Amino acid sequence: MKSATGTAEPGAIQLAFTDFKEITKAKLALSVVFSAVAGYFLGAQEVRLLPLSLLILGGYCMVGASNAYNQVIERTLDKKMHRTRHRPIPSGRMGVATAMAIAIAMTLAGVLFLYQLNPRTAFFGALSIFLYTCVYTPLKTVTPLAVFVGAIPGAIPFMLGWVAATDDFGIEPGTLFMIQFFWQFPHFWALGWMLDEDYRRGGFKMLPTGKKDTGTAVQIIMYTIWMIVISIIPVFGITGRLSLSVPAAVLVFLMGLGMLWFALRLYERRDRQSARSLMLSSVTYISLMQIVYVADSLIT
Repeated sequence: MKSATGTAEPGAIQLAFTDFKEITKAKLALSVVFSAVAGYFLGAQEVRLLPLSLLILGGYCMVGASNAYNQVIERTLDKKMHRTRHRPIPSGRMGVATAMAIAIAMTLAGVLFLYQLNPRTAFFGALSIFLYTCVYTPLKTVTPLAVFVGAIPGAIPFMLGWVAATDDFGIEPGTLFMIQFFWQFPHFWALGWMLDEDYRRGGFKMLPTGKKDTGTAVQIIMYTIWMIVISIIPVFGITGRLSLSVPAAVLVFLMGLGMLWFALRLYERRDRQSARSLMLSSVTYISLMQIVYVADSLIT
């Protein structure tokens, strides 16, 4: 027969691991790391395991730290929203001191890992934490412009991989930054449309007009178009070492049109299901676009 202690300990460890994943938003963090790795493959002349490992570890720590700080700051607001009230802090499973310790430890570890690659990578990683925690998070209850500010740290990972591989910041990582920057708006506004009622409970102002209206739908369409334009610019040979073959550009363009179709459907229907479809299509687009970029660079 197993003792009470023997059965409780694995359960406690599993719960602690689950709470760690929630406080760092593991799924989101891994998707961000995926973007950084894609940027690294695009910039690297030779892929080496140690730098790639440092980027993965540092990238996860940076995103995890940002999310932990965010949940500490918004703990009282999280209690008011259905989708967040079961998070570790508002549910009482984790104390603020523990969450802060995790955030600080991951900040220090992340900066250290990225600094081993080069100081520029560490700087951009630290900048993303600062902007997300100290600017974006407080602004969410003040103005819809918070999404614009949040799009900056959200766009850094794709660029960060290139900087990690090359120790250089120029037009190539700048282009990668702009692609993911413009992508942020239709993605987060679709999410904001879906969760508008819940966000209102927490006092968050996420939609550009403050409403699920024509103005918001039009802005989603416009930013989607800009995202498509920026995504195919490398095919014209004006972005330095960052290039895109014609077949790859056509594929990226067609994927962008698919996302634009969902944006137009949201404009037409203005319902939650259309917003959800757009949000899911945006996640699919950014992942497949990065895969196409990397595959094209390896082939050509």
